[in-house]
Amino acid sequence: MAKPRPSLSFFFFFFLLFLVLSLATTPAQSFVPSHPKPAPTSFIVSSCRATRYPALCVHCLAAYGRAIQQSDRHLAQAALIVSLARARSAASFVSRLSRARRIKLRELRAVRDCVENMGDSVDRLADSARELGRSDRDAGEDFAWHMSNVETWVSAALTDENTCVDGFAGVMDGGLKVAVRRRVVYVAQVTSNALALVNRFASKHRPVAVAGTP
Repeated sequence: MAKPRPSLSFFFFFFLLFLVLSLATTPAQSFVPSHPKPAPTSFIVSSCRATRYPALCVHCLAAYGRAIQQSDRHLAQAALIVSLARARSAASFVSRLSRARRIKLRELRAVRDCVENMGDSVDRLADSARELGRSDRDAGEDFAWHMSNVETWVSAALTDENTCVDGFAGVMDGGLKVAVRRRVVYVAQVTSNALALVNRFASKHRPVAVAGTP
């Protein structure tokens, strides 16, 4: 029996992951690029209106318009992979802070909790991107099952990011708190946008139940 051939989304996932990781920047750099970015396509602009942070959505996805083209699936996949890249960058930053000297005990506890939260977020976003790629091979109930997994995991990743931010509520204002909040809030906004685009894709392509069927 012949093995199933990898779907186009399988190849798109790895192509886009390489592209995003090669272009990934820090939050501070992302709003002031050192070189001009391609103008966003009308498809990206109109699709990003469904998100909570449309300007950020367009900014993050504009560079990948040629890969996305007019595909809702590729748009959602790109949004997830961008979110994953940003989450990994923030997780690495917070992890380095946990090894810093002259850090107060309350700050250290908050940072260590955040390291765990961001690690969970990275894992869930990576799983979500892979699961969305698998949904390309299925239809009907299987497609709905894959998309339910994706929506659940991205939502959980967003909760992890917000939990990290909330963990600094009892920490006195200072450079460390500001630095962590700035990066993780940015990631949470990117993840929120990714979740909105995933939900949009799922709602447009999820099979509609026929009246009278169980």
